[in-house]
Amino acid sequence: MNNEFIMPAPPLPRTPAEEEKLRGRLTGFKGGYDEGYLRGRLAVLDGRPEEPQPVRNIHVMYVASGKGYPYSPIDDAVLFALQRLTTHVTITDVRQNLVELASAQRPDLVLVLDGLDLPLEQVAILRGQGIKTAIWLTDDPYYTDFTMKIVPHYDYVFTLERNCVEIYRGLGCTEVHYLPFAAHREHYRPTTGRSPVSRDVSFIGSAYWNRINFFRDIMPELMSYNTVINGIWWDRLPEAPLYGDRIEIGKWMSPQETAVAYSGSKIVINLHRSHIDDAVNNNTLYIPAVSPNPRTFEIAASGTLQLCDARDDLGSFYKVGEEIDTFSGPRELMDKIQYYLTHEEERREMSLRAFERTLRDHTYTRRLSQLLRVIYG
Repeated sequence: MNNEFIMPAPPLPRTPAEEEKLRGRLTGFKGGYDEGYLRGRLAVLDGRPEEPQPVRNIHVMYVASGKGYPYSPIDDAVLFALQRLTTHVTITDVRQNLVELASAQRPDLVLVLDGLDLPLEQVAILRGQGIKTAIWLTDDPYYTDFTMKIVPHYDYVFTLERNCVEIYRGLGCTEVHYLPFAAHREHYRPTTGRSPVSRDVSFIGSAYWNRINFFRDIMPELMSYNTVINGIWWDRLPEAPLYGDRIEIGKWMSPQETAVAYSGSKIVINLHRSHIDDAVNNNTLYIPAVSPNPRTFEIAASGTLQLCDARDDLGSFYKVGEEIDTFSGPRELMDKIQYYLTHEEERREMSLRAFERTLRDHTYTRRLSQLLRVIYG
């Protein structure tokens, strides 16, 4: 028998197609690992209980806006928090007779959301009965033509826009407080399993003209990625038909649908509306907006990377460059999209830090606890 060792023949070189297949397979393995790691970390953080807040032995009558969607999810969030922070909550809305209801229920505090459609004579009667009244304004500074007329009628005014605080104090309101909205964890949370949505980039919001003008020049480059835009009025964009169902026109998405879209996107763009809008202008003083919109907190609560247009007060809520990132123009936005789509670890870690910060500091339970602390100490 010949025991001579025979060297195996060297493998045949792979064809270009086989090389591409192998590269795609390895990339898929890494992408799957990265995605699984992110969602596993998010699941751990999401499972942590929220830090408990003091429960007050008070009766709050909560007056919803009565406007329906998109205000109703805010009502859900505020009511959820109040029920955990107080011993008694009565829910009503601006269409009801608050005077009769308060006479029967005798609340300690009447808290109004928005309040633009609430008859002010009812507020005056409630205050005359010794009931504390507070309003939390939802759309500052965009409706200040109306809100400036109603804020003097309340004991406490809460605004989500820092620049409106001194405006309202100048009208004689002694108790004006800056209180932005937050993220409602029952609505906005990350998808921790396999997401039904897979996008590179998302933008969800109404097509105000400043957004149309911002996106228009970069649209071909933006849509060269797996980008989807959702919201009403996008038929204003002449090029919208070129992109088919990747630009959805005329649909309000529920918070749950929005959260799934956010969580299934590697990057979510947050471009605020302008305080100057010739078509929709109820801010004739042109009070500039410097505070973050509610979407800022909702995106972060969904466990994804947010690129937000730079606002002066954003740094009061998130560490820019560590928890979220900003852009000052279309070119910088595109450069940062390209960067974060090719730097997975940075994108992932920033998403996790923003998510953790949101759960700690930016929930409605935290905000309502702050509101009650202002009123009751």
